[in-house]
Amino acid sequence: MDLVVSPAHQHLRDRVRRLTGFDLLPRDQVAAQFLAGQTAGDPVAERFVAQTYHGDMGAERARELLDEALRVGVDQVPEAPESMRTLFAEFETIPDWVDPELIERGAAVWRRWGYSLGAVGNAGTMDTYTEGSLAVPLSLSGGYAGASALHRYLETSRWWLEVCQPGAVLTPGSRAREVSLKVRVMHVSVRARVAEHPEWDAQAHGLPISQSEMMLTLLGGSVGPGLGLYALGFLTSPAEIRAVLHFNRYLGHLVGCRVDEMYPATVADGVRLLYYFDATRKYDSGALGPELVEGFVPSFEPGPQVHGLARLRARFHLHLQAGYTRLFMLPWNRRRYRLPSGIPGLLVLLGRAPLVAAVELARRVSPGVDRWQQASSMRRWRRWHAWHLGQREERFDAGQQLRR
Repeated sequence: MDLVVSPAHQHLRDRVRRLTGFDLLPRDQVAAQFLAGQTAGDPVAERFVAQTYHGDMGAERARELLDEALRVGVDQVPEAPESMRTLFAEFETIPDWVDPELIERGAAVWRRWGYSLGAVGNAGTMDTYTEGSLAVPLSLSGGYAGASALHRYLETSRWWLEVCQPGAVLTPGSRAREVSLKVRVMHVSVRARVAEHPEWDAQAHGLPISQSEMMLTLLGGSVGPGLGLYALGFLTSPAEIRAVLHFNRYLGHLVGCRVDEMYPATVADGVRLLYYFDATRKYDSGALGPELVEGFVPSFEPGPQVHGLARLRARFHLHLQAGYTRLFMLPWNRRRYRLPSGIPGLLVLLGRAPLVAAVELARRVSPGVDRWQQASSMRRWRRWHAWHLGQREERFDAGQQLRR
């Protein structure tokens, strides 16, 4: 497989470099690492999944063993195979580059962004469904297709909610770390099944849920919203974006993403990688892109059994999510899909931006306002999540079969 920068992106890159001196594309070494990352996976977790979930042990017993090891520690589980012990050893090792203070500052940024983090991250992700390498695994696994789209989004939101709790990602035995390991194992399980599926073209796409694609999701939780949310009044400083970049780097470590080679050291490096992804798109997802994109926003539509204020609330969030897609999907990509207009939601988002900006300015001079903003944002996000989740359960199920 190869990655080719489009002529239009090359032309824009040349103009920007000539006018400002800033190069929109990464160095050749980083581009080469990004290409190599398209065929790289997570060998440590893959050995564990192959031996347990996909081996003689079976998914049900493997899930029980993983839950037990997370609860009491892998050393207290005599049945744990060596592959599980190796996985836990890597997972529980805190890299030398970790700065706990910087991680907490990054988590605080996520707490301030709250619901907007999830919504802008999801809109940005939908924008990537032009690519078969991303669309095929999601369509085959069924997570973001049809009626299950909202539930998978709620699962992802649960992970976001857990990992940004104060101190959570560095606290042994925390719910944040438990969910992170389950996400890692789930990704590996899906990767193995998709890689063997006849719809997967390894020659064109490399490896499903590759290292490069996982890294893009980390940028979608740091540099992307850090810059994009300025439009909605969130005045995130360059130092805060660097902190959330460091926070996401550690999240990458937890979910099996190699973050020591091409992971950006600066915001500018992050921008270059995002531009490089856009510049090398193949637009080869075919009918799967519309299936995924057009299924998500309508999944917020209240069912016929929902009435009164609950129905109004659901409709409000549907329009809000559509507003985020109008603002944060590239217009020429958004036009490929049949989506709600997004205008009502966009008006709400832009209308409240001055209030958000006022609070953002106030928090810079008042630690009390900063604490209030974080707590208030998280409270609203949790309330929305609990209301939508209802009686359903988040399982992060690595044993789930592909839907076709």
